[in-house]
Amino acid sequence: MTIRKIYALSLILSILSIFTSKFYAQAPAEVVKYTISGKVIDNELEVPLEYATISVQNVEDPSVVTGSVTDINGNFSVEVKEGTYNIIVEFISYETKEFNNRLIDKDVNLGTIKLGLGSENLDEVVVRAETTQVDVRLDKKIYNIGKDLTTAGGTVSDALNNVPSISVDIEGGISLRGNENVRILINGKPSAMAGFGSTDVLGQLPAEAIERVEVITSPSARYDAEGTAGIINIILRKKETLGFNGSLTLNGGYPANAGVNANLNYRTDAFNIFTTTGYRYRESPGSAFFDTRYFNPRVDTFLDSLNYDRNVEDRDYDRFNRGFNTNIGMEYYLNDQSSITGAIFYRFGDDEDQTSNVNDYFLNGSPLLGTTRLENETEEDNSWQFSLNYVNRFDDKGHELTADFQVESDKENQEAFIREPVNYNNSEIADISIPRERTRTTEDQSEYLIQADYVRPIGEDSQFEAGYRGNFENEITDYTLLQESTNGNFVLNRNQTNVFDYTENVHAWYTQYGTKFGDFSFLFGLRAEHTQLKGDIDSELTQEELREEFNFDITTNFDNKYFGLFPTVNVIYEIGEQENITIGYNRRINRPRGWYINPFPSRSSRNNVFQGNPNLQPAYSNSFDIGYLKRWEKFTLTSSVYYQRETNSFQRVQEEINIQVVNPNFPETSDDETISQTVTRSIPFNLATNDRMGGELGFLYNPADWLRLNGSFNYFRFKLDGEFNGDDLSTDNTSWFARFSSKVTLPLKIDWQTNAFYRGPSDEIQGTQDGILSIDLAFSKEILNDNATIAVNVSDILNGRRRSSFTSTEFFEQESEFQWRQGQAVNLSFIYRFNQKKQRQQRRDGGNEDYDEGEF
Repeated sequence: MTIRKIYALSLILSILSIFTSKFYAQAPAEVVKYTISGKVIDNELEVPLEYATISVQNVEDPSVVTGSVTDINGNFSVEVKEGTYNIIVEFISYETKEFNNRLIDKDVNLGTIKLGLGSENLDEVVVRAETTQVDVRLDKKIYNIGKDLTTAGGTVSDALNNVPSISVDIEGGISLRGNENVRILINGKPSAMAGFGSTDVLGQLPAEAIERVEVITSPSARYDAEGTAGIINIILRKKETLGFNGSLTLNGGYPANAGVNANLNYRTDAFNIFTTTGYRYRESPGSAFFDTRYFNPRVDTFLDSLNYDRNVEDRDYDRFNRGFNTNIGMEYYLNDQSSITGAIFYRFGDDEDQTSNVNDYFLNGSPLLGTTRLENETEEDNSWQFSLNYVNRFDDKGHELTADFQVESDKENQEAFIREPVNYNNSEIADISIPRERTRTTEDQSEYLIQADYVRPIGEDSQFEAGYRGNFENEITDYTLLQESTNGNFVLNRNQTNVFDYTENVHAWYTQYGTKFGDFSFLFGLRAEHTQLKGDIDSELTQEELREEFNFDITTNFDNKYFGLFPTVNVIYEIGEQENITIGYNRRINRPRGWYINPFPSRSSRNNVFQGNPNLQPAYSNSFDIGYLKRWEKFTLTSSVYYQRETNSFQRVQEEINIQVVNPNFPETSDDETISQTVTRSIPFNLATNDRMGGELGFLYNPADWLRLNGSFNYFRFKLDGEFNGDDLSTDNTSWFARFSSKVTLPLKIDWQTNAFYRGPSDEIQGTQDGILSIDLAFSKEILNDNATIAVNVSDILNGRRRSSFTSTEFFEQESEFQWRQGQAVNLSFIYRFNQKKQRQQRRDGGNEDYDEGEF
């Protein structure tokens, strides 16, 4: 019987014993009972531990179990018949005290029982602590998200940006050690919560939903081979405490930002019901600036055949995001060894973006004219997911079988209306009416997942695992472009309108074996994956017309299949109790997905488009990682060096091409339905070998009870070797990023936290990118007898979270600046917790519980 089952059963039996004792008190033969009592407190803080569990088991008949839980003052009382008992006192994340073979033939007071913090229970139940804590395993680092004030009222993306090794750029893109080819999992599986491979959804889910984040830079064979950088596995919160408990979070701020989120849990001995539900409204003003200088003058047909050699774009974005999300589930305990969990996730998004793009055109330094391009875009997004999980634990030593089934669907409807009515700066040019445009995009995505995992311990120090995962995805993108003619009617642009049907099926089998010899622990694994990528392009253009339109060979229907083997090796060497070295090797794959292979361009402006490439092939990588960990009394150091070689890497390049657009004068003054327009295209190609190498250093330092410090530094170098259209795009670049966080406890129970992040400048394949600095501040105070927290945080106080870059090609050079969310943001949060145990601070000896070297 597991510990948590004893908790629940003992509580119920205790209640039943009270009723039965009253019933039998009326019987002629009264049963004599004795009382076991005592008080449970924290060993160091010497404060009562409420809800500590006392289990009392009869030695002669182990099936007879009773018990109780402590009250608010730490006191408990249990009635039992005369006999010999084992008495167990437990509290989550604390050491267990046992009083074995105690003869109870009279009332017994165990006195004050002091429990100290312990790490043995952290694998089963994770307690949220004051600061982010780290568990080091053979194949991953587990960051238990602490009481991070700067993300109060924030999103999952905000929380990830404070995790070592992870960085989130200004557009929400997530990278691991500076590499964007990272796989995002939710609870160990691909999920609609992660946006079907896109990270946009993570910017809408509340940070309070996260229990911990697993950073897996050397994934074992158990995990997907997808993602050459590694895997980020987000574990959502699910309470294990008996009874009804939870928390409610309210937040609001400027720019306009409001939300409400509830985490609720109800647990009995038979089932556990849990939910995270929330609604948020957010306004995100942003800006962008592009100064493009062309080496040869260009002609814009729509601007009265304007001849210019410089274009300056100044954009302002106003984004309005409204979203509701809920995750409701229930775990039902079939017996002491097995359970089944079902959960439903639903998300609804109703967004609107308004973009104003002011364009100024120059020739030889003289201004010609300017226009203002206005775009209004609306998007509705409905996502749902149903998951079913079965667990059968054959014993308490880790022998178990798990099975998962998951089905999910996402539908997005997006419409955009574009007009460019205003022009100025040159009175010699007659008033120009640039044709309006309408775009409609519908995306239907579905995914099915079937998975089974089997774990069998062998002896005391070895373990065997095997499993299968089938992942089946389909995405249909229906894109329509309508452009205005002179008579005011919207005409279909047949060159740009299409339906793209994309399917990805992956069958994976794996096996791995872990063992320990002396101070060495090993984990060997092999994963086999069979992948099928299918695409069907439904267009009015023939394949020859598509080739001419897009300026490269294109296959309208493709069915690519390939098989890969992905070995993994992970080793830990225990130098001492507080010191170890880890070594890892793995082979990974990066499959082209979604918009990277859709050949029909998206139009961010009349002059700039992004286009996918259906000819992209997967990239493969081999990675090596060596880590070192050392703990002192108040200081903990982690470090690693790594090397990765990726072949057939796909990179985005920019070039000038001509595309066909609707002739605004058709049919009034022209026989041509379409005309040619020169645009700058960004498109990915398999063109390089990418060598990445680097090192990272992290520390946790708690010099005093009132001060906690942590930081990390990541330095990396990547070397690209490749060419495009005869141009050598090879580059050798170094960059780095660092983060630092301090938390100070002020008088009156006020906490003050400062987070700083800096990403160094870097060289890109067609230019350079400047460094980015971001500093966040936050304050919080516990109120209502520590049952509630009020927090205020200010993000990006220096307004430095903007990307500035320089791009140079054979056709043009461009200076640009982009800021996804403009200016400082202020957020106020109120968090109320009910029926939850007060969170304990970590040890005052400097945090020796920050690391747990699990074997597997």
